[in-house]
Amino acid sequence: MNDAANNMLSLTALTVDNATAALEHGLVALQAGQSVFDMRNVVAVDSAAVSVMLAWQRAAHAAGVTLRLVNLPPMLQSLTKLYGVCSLVSPEACTAAELHHH
Repeated sequence: MNDAANNMLSLTALTVDNATAALEHGLVALQAGQSVFDMRNVVAVDSAAVSVMLAWQRAAHAAGVTLRLVNLPPMLQSLTKLYGVCSLVSPEACTAAELHHH
């Protein structure tokens, strides 16, 4: 994946403070044809992050697109596991994390 084509790299926080803007940013990216969101630069998260990522997945599903959320930071993976939605948000991240724990 070309970094220039991944406009999610500008996202550094996914918290209640920017949840609405992040949601819109993702929806615009989906409408533009982006199907992989690289979350490697996200350094601040809270529970709002889970809601935003689920909303992105719902929007992608409704549009018939498979959205891949990649390079989720450990704190973001932990939140998705805590809420029991890891497989809905990023199945690849769940599988990779589970492999590291065994």
